[in-house]
Amino acid sequence: MRLASWNVNSIRARSEQVVAWMTRHAIDVIALQETKCRNDEFPLMSFLAEGYDVAMAGDGGYNGVAIASRIGLDDVHIGFDGQPSLRPGEAPEPRAISATCSGVRVWSLYVPNGRRVDDPHYRYKLAWLDALANVTRLELGHDPAAQIALAGDWNVAPRDEDVWDRDFFIDRTHLTPPERAAFAEFGRAGYVDSARPFTPGPDTYTFWDYTAGRFAKNQGMRIDFTLCSPALDDRVHDAFIDRTARGADGASDHAPLVLDLS
Repeated sequence: MRLASWNVNSIRARSEQVVAWMTRHAIDVIALQETKCRNDEFPLMSFLAEGYDVAMAGDGGYNGVAIASRIGLDDVHIGFDGQPSLRPGEAPEPRAISATCSGVRVWSLYVPNGRRVDDPHYRYKLAWLDALANVTRLELGHDPAAQIALAGDWNVAPRDEDVWDRDFFIDRTHLTPPERAAFAEFGRAGYVDSARPFTPGPDTYTFWDYTAGRFAKNQGMRIDFTLCSPALDDRVHDAFIDRTARGADGASDHAPLVLDLS
């Protein structure tokens, strides 16, 4: 199985590019984030034409997640128990979807950005990660042999080497101790950053801001991850970050992350 995750930053603007990349790299399952469209606006035919079924959750705002699979797409769930809302009384934003694909429980996750440490979005981000950790910890605790992939844009850089300049991010989000502690909870629950051994060291970024020529200067961040349960991690035999996809004309500001499973 070849499993990918990609924040596409608007699937309507990039559906042909995304599907062409999927077919070129023989992707079996992909977790998509920041699709930015309602379900009835999703460019479904582009995926169906290449043999992919799609489950999606979107409201037309700046969020939206989806999973596309050509090896099965069963037991689809949108959101998760205890998923918080940004404001009391509002419905949870479409930031999480999960489905079983050929025996693997695949999640597509778009963790809130946080914006600034003094912003309500920051507290929302920490609450969101805490609620997700509770659910996924229970899921793995119920079945330690379960094959689970928590794939997506986590908006956290867990190590200093995951950013181009640590000093630049002082007092900014993505690297604060509470965010890193929230991310570390998934590791304590047993989930593994399965791509890290195959993409080691600094400069293995997944995101480059559009501004200030960040991509040309390689001033990026590693904030996209696929955290695997131990049973699934045992199947991972290779991984790569496709930087060339970020450099294409009209590309997303994120690069896709790919895992190869035996």
